[in-house]
Amino acid sequence: MKKLFSIKGFAPYLVAIFLNAFTDLGHKIIIQNTIFKVYDDQMQVMLTAVVNALILLPFIFLFTPSGYLSDKFAKHIIIRYGALFAIVITLLITLSYYMGWFWTAFFFTFLMGAQSAIYSPAKYGYIKELVGDKLISSGNAAVQSVTTVAILMGIIFYSILFENSLHVSTNEAEILKQIAPLGWLLVGGSVIEYLMTLKLINHQKQDVKKRFDFKHYRSGYYLRKNLKTATRKKDIYIAIISLSIFWSISQVVLASFGAYAKTQLAIENTIIVQGLMALAAIGIVLGSVMAAVISKYYVHKGLIPFGGLGLSFMVLLLPFTHSITLIAIEFITFGLFAGLFIVPLNAYIQHASPPVHLGTILAANNFIQNIFMFSFLILITLFSYYGISTKSLFYIMFLIGIIMSIYLLKRYLVMFIWLIGVSILKIRYKIIYKGLENIPKEGGALLLGNHISWMDWVLVQEPIERRIRFVMERSIYYWKSTHWMWKLGDAIPISAKASKGAFTKASKSLAAGNLVGFYPEGTISHSGEMGKFYRGFELMAKDAKGVIIPYYISGIYGSLLFSRSKKWSVDEYSWHRRVVRVTFEKPMALESKAQEVKEIIESIRDTSSEIK
Repeated sequence: MKKLFSIKGFAPYLVAIFLNAFTDLGHKIIIQNTIFKVYDDQMQVMLTAVVNALILLPFIFLFTPSGYLSDKFAKHIIIRYGALFAIVITLLITLSYYMGWFWTAFFFTFLMGAQSAIYSPAKYGYIKELVGDKLISSGNAAVQSVTTVAILMGIIFYSILFENSLHVSTNEAEILKQIAPLGWLLVGGSVIEYLMTLKLINHQKQDVKKRFDFKHYRSGYYLRKNLKTATRKKDIYIAIISLSIFWSISQVVLASFGAYAKTQLAIENTIIVQGLMALAAIGIVLGSVMAAVISKYYVHKGLIPFGGLGLSFMVLLLPFTHSITLIAIEFITFGLFAGLFIVPLNAYIQHASPPVHLGTILAANNFIQNIFMFSFLILITLFSYYGISTKSLFYIMFLIGIIMSIYLLKRYLVMFIWLIGVSILKIRYKIIYKGLENIPKEGGALLLGNHISWMDWVLVQEPIERRIRFVMERSIYYWKSTHWMWKLGDAIPISAKASKGAFTKASKSLAAGNLVGFYPEGTISHSGEMGKFYRGFELMAKDAKGVIIPYYISGIYGSLLFSRSKKWSVDEYSWHRRVVRVTFEKPMALESKAQEVKEIIESIRDTSSEIK
C-alpha cells in the first residue's frame, strides 16, 4: 500500500472512485427504500428489478462508444468529464425529489447508469496506467476495497438518513418530498469528485488515432468487431463470463433479499435490511486484501475457483438461516469469497489485454456483464409475476454458481492445488525471495539449486507464474496416492537405471521454451550442506535452448517435518514462523559444467549466510 500511495495521483483517484460509487448508490438506495415502503412482495421485487435494469441498460447500449472514448482519449479526461456530468444529473435528481416526481427520479437512475457506462472503462483502464503491471493486483484490490467501502457506507448512510427524514409513508411523492434535502448530499459528493479528478494526470504514452463511424455503429459492425476483440483470448473471455455470472447471482440475491426479509423474517426496517446486505461489503474488502497478498508475485488464478465455490455455498445457506446474526455472518463470508473471486479476474483482464484495446475490452466486459445481469433481472421479474418464491431463486443461483465453479476448478486445477499447498506451508514458514527478476519471462531455462528438503520444489515454484517441469525420482512419481498430482504438474520421472529417456524429455522441454527444475545432487541433503553435483544435467543442454538459473535455499534445514535433520529445534516448535530464503542468481550459459554451477550456488550460499 505504501508503494501505491507513493504514486502521484493515486490518492485523488481513489477518492474520486469512492465518491462516484457513494453518490450513485445513494440515489439507488433512496429509490429502492421508497419502493420498499410503498410496495409488497412480488411488486416490490419487480420494481427493484426494474430499478437495477435501468442502471444496467446503458452499459449495453453504450458498449461501443464507451470503449471507443476510453481507447481514443486520455482516460483521466474521460473520468473528469464523467464527474462533471454527474453534477448535472444530481442537480436534476434533487429537483425531482423536491417536486415529488417519483417516476422522473426513477428514470434518472438510467442517466446515472449512462454516466457510469462511459466512466467505467476509463476508470478501470486507468489502474494499469497508474500502477503498472507489477502492482496491478494490489491496485485492483485497493479500487475494489474503496468501491466496496463506498457501497457499504452509502447503503448505511442513506438508509439511516432516509428513515430519520421520513414521518409518513403514504405514497411515493410524499416520501420524496420528505427526504428531498438528501439530494444536496448527492450534489456535494459529485462536486468533490470532480475536484479530485482535476488532480489526475495523463499516463497515456501516445495518442491513439481512431475515428468513430456512425454507419458502422448503426449496422452493428463495431459491436461484432469489439466483441471479437474481447473474446479473442480464451482466458480473458472466461474471466468476463465468470464475472458476469457472479454479478448476476449477486444482483438476484440482493434484489430478492428485501422481499425475503420482509415476508419470511418479518423485518420492516430498511436500515436492518440494507445493513445486512451491506455487510457483504466488509467481506469484499477483506477478500480483496487477501487476494492482493496472495497475488503478490502474479495474478493467482487458483483464487478464482476457490472464491467461486465459497460464495456459491453462502447463497445456498441463506434460505436455511433465520437468525439475523447468522445471516450477517453469511453476508460477510459471501463478500470475502467474492473479493477472492473478482480481484484476480479483474486484474487478469487488465494485465492480459493489449493497451491499445484495453478500453474496448473493458467496455465489452461491462457489456457482457450487463447483458447477463439484465437477463437475470428478467428472470426475477418473471418468477415474481408467477408467484415463485424467493427461496427458489436462491437455490437456482446456487446451482448456477456451483456449475461455474466446477468448470473453473477443472480449468485452473493446478493453480488451485498450488494455492492450497502454499497457503498451508506459509502458516509455518515466512518465505523471502531475492533475484526474481532473473527468471526469464519466456524461453527455456534450467533451474538448478541445492536439495535441502521435501518441499524445495514448492518453495521454488511459488513466486514464478510460469509452471516448472521438475525432474523427480521415478519411484516417488509412481506412488499411488500422489501420482495424479505429479502427472498433472507434468513432472518428468527419472531413475538411475533409466535416466536417458528423462534427459531427452527435459531437453525437448527446454527446446520448447519451458522451465525445467533439476537437483544436481540427486538426493536430499542429510547434513544441510551441499553434496557432489552430478553431471547428468549437462546432457539436457545438448540440442536444447535456454539458460541455467542457479538458486540457493536456506533456512528450511532443521525442520523435522520436511528436511532430513534429526536434531530437535526449539525454533521448530515456537510460535514464530521459520524464515526461509530462496535466492535466484543471474542466468548462466546452458552449456555450463557441473562444477561451475556448484561454485556459483556456493557463492550465493556465502552471500545469503551474511544476511540476518
